[in-house]
Amino acid sequence: MNLLITNIKELVQVEINPVSRRNGTEMNQLNTVQNAYLEIRDGAIASFGKMKDAPNATSWSGSDVIDATGKMVFPSWCDSHSHLVFAASREGEFVDRIKGLTYEDIALRGGGILNSARKLEQMDEESLYESAQSRLKEVMALGTGAIEIKSGYGLSVSAELKMLRVIKKLKDNSPVTIKATFLGAHAIPEEFKNNRKEYIDLIINEMLPAIQKENLADYIDVFCEKNYYTPDETNLILSEGKKIGLIPKIHVNQFNAIGGVQVGVEHNALSVDHLEVMRPEDIAILKGTDTMPTALPSCSFFLGIPYAPAKEIIEAGLPLALASDYNPGSTPSGNMNFVVSLGCIKMGLSPEQAINAATINTAYAMELSEEMGSIAIGKKGNVFITKNIPSYSFLPYSFGQNVIETTILNGKVVT
Repeated sequence: MNLLITNIKELVQVEINPVSRRNGTEMNQLNTVQNAYLEIRDGAIASFGKMKDAPNATSWSGSDVIDATGKMVFPSWCDSHSHLVFAASREGEFVDRIKGLTYEDIALRGGGILNSARKLEQMDEESLYESAQSRLKEVMALGTGAIEIKSGYGLSVSAELKMLRVIKKLKDNSPVTIKATFLGAHAIPEEFKNNRKEYIDLIINEMLPAIQKENLADYIDVFCEKNYYTPDETNLILSEGKKIGLIPKIHVNQFNAIGGVQVGVEHNALSVDHLEVMRPEDIAILKGTDTMPTALPSCSFFLGIPYAPAKEIIEAGLPLALASDYNPGSTPSGNMNFVVSLGCIKMGLSPEQAINAATINTAYAMELSEEMGSIAIGKKGNVFITKNIPSYSFLPYSFGQNVIETTILNGKVVT
């Protein structure tokens, strides 16, 4: 597919010399071209620049030229943390929280992740796929061009494999770039609550070999948190996952700081995610590592818990990524535009920092920064075109509006 976008008011996040991620003060930098064009050939970015240097549009067929007068073009969002495959919503727990119960209270009485696991066990694979595909189309229309999707609502061999097979089918049948994460260690199933070692043995001895046999996952994740998995258990599970080639990406410091960041760094985790509760030593240990700190502000918004200390992380010279955490219990939204808005409104990020955090840095957190996350020659033709807006800062400012008019993935208009 070949496409020429002309008269772009501002082409956002362009790179002449692409970087894999932006750290610290580098996150203040957002390169743009005003009155620009963008050329996509065979699904990849072929050229871009000022309109005066654009290819002659008369040599293109009319359907291959988009006039973006008054509009802006961004690289598509990269969402590096989601639980998009699930069986049912959990609005009952939403009401429980309004009445005063905490997320942890609900989990301790059998709700939360265990609630989702019970519902997923009962749903057949095709129905699960169809519901997930519908959600994927929704986030695609909101500008997402790459997404990581976790298992973790199965908590049994058959149900975890069912989830991962659905993710694989989505990967094979969607224009969105998808990475799959095995999160069998998301909670301890009720039947194993008095023998957690037996469930961990099940993860190691049955789930991991089956995943390896079918090549169902890219990453391995553990919820390292009080009442879930200890740092020692996390260390064991990550070690076993690495033996079959799975790269660690872990949940840490959501409600308590119990050493999860340290375990992640020890295993050279691709990312450590949540980070709502961070001690100075948790920030310090990330310095000089290849691990991407990832905040999930929609979760903080929905649960009413603290936001990750984004400014402190950046001021320490570290990079920061922003992802959705799309899931039925704590973040029933995959809207990355709202994530970027929350980054600015609730975490004090500048629009430049927030956009970097949701594009190039989230691409890094999925090993995709060589092919996505910015406008650069040779990268995938994954972009979105806004409606007429006055500036790129208007996107996070107008949190209640959808300012995206067109989504283009692999050089093809999809919404």
